[in-house]
Amino acid sequence: MIMSGKPLAITSGLFICLAFLAGFSLFNANSAVSQVPVGDQNAAKAAPAAQTNPATVESQKSVEDSNDKLTALNPSGTVQVDAANKRLLVKGRVVLREGQLEMLACPRQTKEHESIIAVDAPAQLIHAGLLALGAKTGTGVKFQPKFQPPTGEKLLISISWKDAQGKDQKVSAQSWVRNATRRYFVASLPKIDEELKFPEESGLIWDNRQKELLWYGHMTQEKKAELKRTVTDPRLQASIDKFFNDSQFAEMKADFVFVGSLFEADPDSGKQRYLADGGDLICVANFSTATIDVATASTNTGEDLLFEAYTERIPPVETPITLEIQLAEATAPKP
Repeated sequence: MIMSGKPLAITSGLFICLAFLAGFSLFNANSAVSQVPVGDQNAAKAAPAAQTNPATVESQKSVEDSNDKLTALNPSGTVQVDAANKRLLVKGRVVLREGQLEMLACPRQTKEHESIIAVDAPAQLIHAGLLALGAKTGTGVKFQPKFQPPTGEKLLISISWKDAQGKDQKVSAQSWVRNATRRYFVASLPKIDEELKFPEESGLIWDNRQKELLWYGHMTQEKKAELKRTVTDPRLQASIDKFFNDSQFAEMKADFVFVGSLFEADPDSGKQRYLADGGDLICVANFSTATIDVATASTNTGEDLLFEAYTERIPPVETPITLEIQLAEATAPKP
């Protein structure tokens, strides 16, 4: 019996048993189970085209054209193991291109309103696949009594899809996520005594009670220059410089780690449930229930979310994609 709230590091046996009962081998990509190709991915539907990023985007050999043998973990073939290369392939679709994020990916029909990708599989099946590859679970984020970031085996996650021209593209998962800019940036200026007033069109807001200067959203170089021409106080000029620097688009740098989520007893049925199946599959905001999380402090609180979708880099909504989740150790140079 799995106790409520216990980390899944101790439950790998259950996952393996479930997979074998379903009739699939988790450990041998050359076993006598049916080999299911990743499947065709249609060109993106009409919508603003994603911009290519030379640093992270490359034309590549399609996942479907790979000669590697893949072992399907479910009848639909939406989750497949490539044991030789220690990677998991997961099918899904783009469901969100702009806005603040809690997830990179969630199971379908869970948290699509705050996740870029919805995958066609439950989170526990991705967990089982990672265990099959030898991945070790870690610990979820802890907020009390002292903050401790998520831990676990480091994972490399990439995203593959066909662009509007039918050309194969592949990027790191991090390149679809950037620091949140659709929020207020605040500069505390307690030593300014007078009440400041700015034209509405300037975009600057002065909170005289809190002695704070506020700016919302991304600031362009042109806007920074314009604002600095309207003020002479060096403290205000420094605040504008800070707003500009803090509001620039920056790709997420945090690593992904295999945390492992939790089991908990359903209050109605009493049956054990895998909590990440509720949506917390690949998180960019810290959740103790995550299967995969970022190995850094990232609040999950409303307007304070640290990350948002990198809209210009993401193909249209409904574009089919394949997530490739690989153990980082598999790509490390051998001594």
